[in-house]
Amino acid sequence: MKNLITLLSFACLFISFNFLQAQDANDIPENFKKRSPIYDYSERQLNNVDTIPDFASRSQKLKITGTIYESDGITPAKNVMLFIHHTDESGNFELKRQNKKRYVRHRGWVKTDADGKYTFYTFVPGKYILGNELTQILPIIKEPNKPEYKIETFLFDDDPLLTGKCRTKVEQTNPNRILKLNKKEGLFEAKRDIVLGKEETSTY
Repeated sequence: MKNLITLLSFACLFISFNFLQAQDANDIPENFKKRSPIYDYSERQLNNVDTIPDFASRSQKLKITGTIYESDGITPAKNVMLFIHHTDESGNFELKRQNKKRYVRHRGWVKTDADGKYTFYTFVPGKYILGNELTQILPIIKEPNKPEYKIETFLFDDDPLLTGKCRTKVEQTNPNRILKLNKKEGLFEAKRDIVLGKEETSTY
């Protein structure tokens, strides 16, 4: 009898796991070449921590932490995917190719835990060389059972271009976008909290 109960328990766990995997699979668009890069992760299951390629070899290592909240700004939002990509330290979007689809090498994915928290280990990107633009990290959000969408970019407090009217506008609308870097034992640290529905810029 005990063996039967154990067997049934394993069976229930197996069915539940596969059901969740099927839900994730059904939520991903099929067209690989045209779909958003937020779906191009290789891990079977995402967690709330990811490391961007080349992190270990970069001179300006950066740890970004934060909490994603529901639209009330209070309730932690769990199982929310956050994708980021950015330039290398020289300001180039280093492009790679997979299955005839180009992608930015320096990218990563997280999915928030029950407390809505996430962490990226990356590096401070260089300023994009093809324009007089702010240094930025570009994010995309995917809430459960909703289409993905872009949110406002991550900016840097020490960026010499973040001045005057530009800084004033950002600080008035969403000061959380500005990463204020604190260096601890060779690692820059910064925080960016996100409120769902408050930072959407456009669908991808």
